[in-house]
Amino acid sequence: MPEIVCIGEPLFELNQPHGEDIFRQGHGGDTSNCAIAAARQGASVAYVTAVGADQFGDSFLDLWKRENIDVTAVKRSPIAHTGLYFVTHGEDGHVFSYMRAGSAASRMTPDDLPEAMIRSARVVHASGISQAISSSAADAVFTAMRMARAAGVLVSYDTNLRLRLWPLDRARAVIHAAVSLADIVRPGLDDAMHLTGLADPHEIVGFYLAMGARVVALTLGSEGALVATRDRRERLPPIKVKLVDATGAGDMFDGAFLAEYLRSGDPFAAARYANMAAALSTEGYGAVAPMPRRDVVEAAIRDGRS
Repeated sequence: MPEIVCIGEPLFELNQPHGEDIFRQGHGGDTSNCAIAAARQGASVAYVTAVGADQFGDSFLDLWKRENIDVTAVKRSPIAHTGLYFVTHGEDGHVFSYMRAGSAASRMTPDDLPEAMIRSARVVHASGISQAISSSAADAVFTAMRMARAAGVLVSYDTNLRLRLWPLDRARAVIHAAVSLADIVRPGLDDAMHLTGLADPHEIVGFYLAMGARVVALTLGSEGALVATRDRRERLPPIKVKLVDATGAGDMFDGAFLAEYLRSGDPFAAARYANMAAALSTEGYGAVAPMPRRDVVEAAIRDGRS
């Protein structure tokens, strides 16, 4: 059985590089990205989702199999499509546009969960997007989290706030209810400022630790990250990179952190490793293609890249 079980929605990616007219095909979806990132670090990973019986669903299944991700819990819907998203790039960074309403993943319910797989995992990972796509998907995530906790399995949660999907008050209520069930919480600074009303990173990690998290890894964009437990905090400096596209960097952090945390048992070492992996992932276009594998991350760490 896999060590890491990720739950959520994959999105087929069409990414238009800055200054070009064409859209390059790729793959996205935050928890799918996380699953691939973790697998590239050597972790045993499964993905729980649904895709359409279409060419985009076929493409995802081919991708996950190439990345050695267990797809036995992936459903194929004969009536719903695989979600799509478009990325365009301008002077202010990247812009996302989505075609995901009614997607196969958004129709997931608690009955679709692989209970034996969840109970035998070491960690279950989901996100705010996993819950924002529909009420039934939100219920599925809550059910998976409670299954995991009942079996002594760690729960990891990325707040990943998307206000295009739901209003802030509803998002805050659902996301913070999920956070209260999580052992590892991975907010981004902008999301956390909206969700908590706080601006200071130390106050934010304190807020989430007080909700019951064992580990909070707050990513700070170009300012690095702040990782905290109840006994210790460590600020991680940013890594200098040739920034091309930050799409999926937070998901890379998630997957690399989980893989390294299960390997080492040290959340601070895992966060340092994930900080490097996420930085390296921004040096190419798209969410998946530039995600580094373990040998690349370890080489950058050995070389003292900073």
